[in-house]
Amino acid sequence: MTRTDTGRRYELDWLRSIAFALLILYHIGMYYVADWGWHIKSEQTFTGLQDLMILTNPWRMSLLFLLAGMALSLVLPRISRLKLLGLRSKRLLIPLLFTMFVVVVPQVYFEALSQQLIQPGYLQFWWQYVNPVTDLLPDHHSPIGLLTWNHAWFIPYLWCYSLLVLLFYPLLKSISQTRWLQQLQGRYALALVFGLMFWAWWTLRAEFPSTHALVDDWYNHAKYFLVFIAGFLLARQDLWWQQLVANRRLWLVMALCCYSLIIAERHDIFAVSAQFDTSVWVKTLFGVVLIANHWVWLLLVLGYAGAYLAKTNSPLLRYCNDAVLLWYILHQTLIILFASWLKPLAIPAIAEFPLLLILTVAGCWLGYEVIRRSALLSWCFGLKPPVRSAGVQRQAEAV
Repeated sequence: MTRTDTGRRYELDWLRSIAFALLILYHIGMYYVADWGWHIKSEQTFTGLQDLMILTNPWRMSLLFLLAGMALSLVLPRISRLKLLGLRSKRLLIPLLFTMFVVVVPQVYFEALSQQLIQPGYLQFWWQYVNPVTDLLPDHHSPIGLLTWNHAWFIPYLWCYSLLVLLFYPLLKSISQTRWLQQLQGRYALALVFGLMFWAWWTLRAEFPSTHALVDDWYNHAKYFLVFIAGFLLARQDLWWQQLVANRRLWLVMALCCYSLIIAERHDIFAVSAQFDTSVWVKTLFGVVLIANHWVWLLLVLGYAGAYLAKTNSPLLRYCNDAVLLWYILHQTLIILFASWLKPLAIPAIAEFPLLLILTVAGCWLGYEVIRRSALLSWCFGLKPPVRSAGVQRQAEAV
């Protein structure tokens, strides 16, 4: 049964805000976790953090692409493709360029400074950073020099996937309305996407490791675009959605089982990882567990959100909807800034972590409150223009 209600889906809005909030916690965790590289690292690192971060690591970005695919599917019947492309480009591409030239610069600067690759001097570094033929930090160069989007890689990927869907929307719409798809049970649809992702994992993962560079990131494209299309189709199939919500307890049990198996293997309880490259059966088992873990966690969060958040609207949610992209753009730079300032104080991690979290959240909040009141900054960050007061509006109309 094709979904006919294309109105606001509050559970998707809540999940998007929660997912971006988890990114703040995750990236602060990257500062403290042992053995995982990041832009800067604390002197106090903890191996045990890995197990906790692996809980969301395999699927947290997939959730954002899944939600984005669903949102695009729901809005397309109400807005023309050309207008929607313009809106998406304004909301994504302009903030991306501003982020690359302004927001992520402190991340590159403090990373290089912490590794003693450059001398202090932010403005001098910025001029080298925006120079496409600079000879500074040659090992960090891309085809455009030091310019990078760092954590904002999600934005160009989302724009490209949205463009593909808009171009092929008539075909996707036709497929979503076919009788066989409308009557297809959710378990068969799940088996299909499971199989496609397993194929991508088996054939592309080793040859195309994650780069987030867009042009050579083929395993990530296979994974995230598949999730994006799955979200697009899921939003139009009431049957799948009803089954997904109804089976949420099953997803919870399966998700906990998959996560437990992954953690147990990491701690050598099964002692089979050494056979990964030599045994087809071991490699297959690894792939099945990893792909199952990826999908059942997505189904779990969608199922519980659909059961408990579908009718929950509030001023907080409306605020989050407006602020979430800007918070996403600002948060990692703020984490690195505040962490760099706090690091010389040698505060114990048990006190430093909540302080870093509070400073980051406060910085995101203050940044949003300042930026949304400026027409120029709102445009740079893809926000709606500031609303003028009634009095100012009447004066403008009189002139």
